[in-house]
Amino acid sequence: MEKDKPTQQTLLKGAVWLTLAGMAGKLLSAGYRIPLQNLTGDTGFYVYQQIYPFLSIAMMLALYGFPSAVSKIVVVITSRGQSLSWRSFYIPVFVLLSVIAGSIWIIMYLSAPKIAMMTGDPELVQTYRLASWIFLLIPLPALLRGTFQGIGLMQATAISQISEQLLRLSVIITAAAGVYLWQQPVYTIGPGAVAASCAGLLAAVMILLGFLIHYHPVTDEWFSVPWRYYVTTLVVLGTTAALNQMVLVIIQLADTFTLVPGLKAYGLSVDDARQAKGVFDRGQPLIQLGTVLGSSFALALLPALSGDKLKQEPDMMHQLIRSASLISFYLAIGATAGLIIIFPETNRLLFQNTNGTDALRLLALAVFLSSIGITAASILQGLGYMKRTAAFVAIAFCLKWTANYALVPFFGITGSALATVLSLTMFAGLMIVSLRRKLPELKVLQQVNWLALLLALAGMIGFILGVHYLTGPIVSRAGSAVYVITMALAGAAIYSGLLLRLGAFREQDLSRLPLGWLFIRLHKERNS
Repeated sequence: MEKDKPTQQTLLKGAVWLTLAGMAGKLLSAGYRIPLQNLTGDTGFYVYQQIYPFLSIAMMLALYGFPSAVSKIVVVITSRGQSLSWRSFYIPVFVLLSVIAGSIWIIMYLSAPKIAMMTGDPELVQTYRLASWIFLLIPLPALLRGTFQGIGLMQATAISQISEQLLRLSVIITAAAGVYLWQQPVYTIGPGAVAASCAGLLAAVMILLGFLIHYHPVTDEWFSVPWRYYVTTLVVLGTTAALNQMVLVIIQLADTFTLVPGLKAYGLSVDDARQAKGVFDRGQPLIQLGTVLGSSFALALLPALSGDKLKQEPDMMHQLIRSASLISFYLAIGATAGLIIIFPETNRLLFQNTNGTDALRLLALAVFLSSIGITAASILQGLGYMKRTAAFVAIAFCLKWTANYALVPFFGITGSALATVLSLTMFAGLMIVSLRRKLPELKVLQQVNWLALLLALAGMIGFILGVHYLTGPIVSRAGSAVYVITMALAGAAIYSGLLLRLGAFREQDLSRLPLGWLFIRLHKERNS
């Protein structure tokens, strides 16, 4: 039998579950790529990054896109007093999801030679064909996740997501270790990545089926199947919801198709171009980690945000949104500045040498831009403007693709870094302008304590540069480890401490953060 309708408190707890799972998933997704590069080298990392955007799109559809559409269908059905039956809900929706996923599989499988040709690497044809099969695994986890989200059981999605990521990274690291230990061709990592993603999805399915058996939200009721509504919701909302989660993946997809051909035009040989893209791709996990830092604490404040809630309690919602935006702004600037300053040592520590440091320092600006854009996009999505934000993601993709073609043949990977910064500047700018139009009373920039921000940045940067002057250049990986860890912790402490002592935050902002009581205590000490 179906469970009782979830309460508002249950839904809020479920949203927190999803937020925490999303943060953990992003951290895991970023972290495993560092040992992957260490084991397979820049060329092996290039091979993985050439297939990663396609696998990530499939995972986004299974985790965010189609589940969002299915959950909306569930809410509409249950609000009409109808129940979730095999004949009128589960089977029709599963069939439609299978048709959509099967169509993507056919298109990608048949287009694999053309995709490989466009990316400039015909050796990837078989890998792209293998990757197409993962789309056939999407329907069942998407259906079950959407169902559980629709009835308020968010834990099912959260637990399945973490389990999927853990198994996926275990398999891919095992595959990378096999390439390293047995001296296999680096292109072996492509099929290994596909196998890892398939294993992760299958693990998620097993967990979701366990929840289905336990809670059994199924009846034998029959009602006329609204096929048109099902199709429209799955296609439109499913695509829109997925796009809203994929701005960084979409940027990487543009690099997949345009960077190697552009580097050839820049004058590099085929092998050098592939290795150079592998070097450029070092920036992707760092951007993802920085974006998690810059946006996730703020996003954790927004699980209850909705258009209806904004109308019912405008003052509270405005305060919530203002706090989220300010926290994201401060953290994103600090993370970006710190990463740029210690990037040579970070590059050596994580990736064994300092190749590409100048271009990757420029690329680090993406941490600030993506953090701001994703925070604003999440607010807009919470208010119901999903199509608008998805369109902005598409615009960013088109700009990145075009800018790569224009800049990479002249500036190499530095041109691609500049193209990323330009596209994310457009993305963040469009999001901010749209948010200001929808909520003109927010005035977030007017709430920024610019003096406190500048002094905090100066304190952090001055400390790091002073230590660097005293230590001199660091050439060993062990020395880089000590330096990076010390500077990251000390720099973060100095930056956040100065922000607190100089009054950058209000007490109501701090109360919503993890360990908020500690931050409030420091804030009060400033005023005592």
